[in-house]
Amino acid sequence: MNREGEIRIPSGCAIAAVISRDGKKMSGEMITDAMKPMHERSNGLGGGFAGYGIYPEYKDFYALHIFFDDRTTRKDCEALLKEYFEIVHSERIPTRKIPEITDEPMIWRFFVSPLKSMLLEMQLDEKELVARIVMKINTEMNGAYVFSSGKNMGTFKAVGFPEDVGRFYMLEDYEGYSWTAHGRYPTNTPGWWGGAHPFTLLDFSVVHNGEISSYDANRRFIEMFGYKCTLKTDTEVITYIMDYLVRRQGLTLKEAASVVAAPFWSTIEREYDKEERREQEYLRTVFPSLLITGPFSIVLGFTGGLMALNDRLKLRSMVVGEKDDKVFIASEEAAIKAMEPYAENIWAPSGGEAVIVKVKEGAY
Repeated sequence: MNREGEIRIPSGCAIAAVISRDGKKMSGEMITDAMKPMHERSNGLGGGFAGYGIYPEYKDFYALHIFFDDRTTRKDCEALLKEYFEIVHSERIPTRKIPEITDEPMIWRFFVSPLKSMLLEMQLDEKELVARIVMKINTEMNGAYVFSSGKNMGTFKAVGFPEDVGRFYMLEDYEGYSWTAHGRYPTNTPGWWGGAHPFTLLDFSVVHNGEISSYDANRRFIEMFGYKCTLKTDTEVITYIMDYLVRRQGLTLKEAASVVAAPFWSTIEREYDKEERREQEYLRTVFPSLLITGPFSIVLGFTGGLMALNDRLKLRSMVVGEKDDKVFIASEEAAIKAMEPYAENIWAPSGGEAVIVKVKEGAY
């Protein structure tokens, strides 16, 4: 007989998120607590969090969180950054020594502003410049990994159970209007610091429960546009797909959701009116290689909001709840109740149904 811990758990991994529509700040301790009742959905090979609104004093600068193998790599990377950016502030990211987290790399953050001279020389807007430098470091500089690069947001991840990762990074010292979290149960990819979720680019962050059977097709397409998948896990490509569709192609979040979790052709024919059918047919025809197949539930974080999305067959669990100005998302209702015991209107989105929550205009 197989015993617990001796069998593969394909539905493993835990995701959770919370957002305040009013832009009210919440301690990172809340999202850390949400992961505790889902402990068994992880196996200690990766945990992580993303917080939005956590750097108000540096809100106009890109916050680059970087893992380094050694001091030499850090100095080389800093020299590279100075070619493209003004470094306003840099420091080690504060951590707490705990026995559960070991073999940590050097973990630094740099608050940077793109040099206007470089923007003119390269004829790029600042977001594209930042994205290109992130890709450059992650593909060309051995021993350095940029794992967060947005404004007024940051990702914190490690090898360990998520509740331990939260203590390690002292998330109780941070406050944000939105948080996402992930606990890994890797099935096909290694557990390492860079491979923990969330995966980010600029202000987009993704946490994911599932397996992407379309990964190679998705990766080959997205890498034609300058993205490079280097972090040894299928989830990384989802982040780049969302950046490509929303930032570079100008799609709305709802349209992007209709690309990655596209309705079946039979559903389009049967359930949509003429105008909606034309839109869905266009998206499926133009972006066929960005359809994500396989079981997944994801939460996409972005400046001012969250989007939760299941695969179109709803092969992974995800529930949503509310209380006052807050919206909660998690793999299990127990995680929502850990954040808000009196949560209301708890429901499970349908397959392929995008749940988009935004903070009130100007609230953050």
